[in-house]
Amino acid sequence: MTAEQIRHARDLLTRPENTVASIATLLGVSRNTIYKYLPELKQGRAALTATSEQRAVSAAETPLAD
Repeated sequence: MTAEQIRHARDLLTRPENTVASIATLLGVSRNTIYKYLPELKQGRAALTATSEQRAVSAAETPLAD
C-alpha cells in the first residue's frame, strides 16, 4: 500500500459505517493487507482513533518551516 492509501484507510476507519472489507475493496487490496499496514487495528478501532488523534496533536505542535 502507498502512504496515501494508508492515510485514506485510517481516515475511513474512523467512521463506524465503514468496514475493513469495504475499505479493502475500495483500495483494491485484501483485508489481510489492511491489517498488515495498520497493525493498530488488531487492538480495535478505538486504538486507531486514538492513534489518529495523537498524530493530529503532534502535527499541530510541530512548528512550520520558514
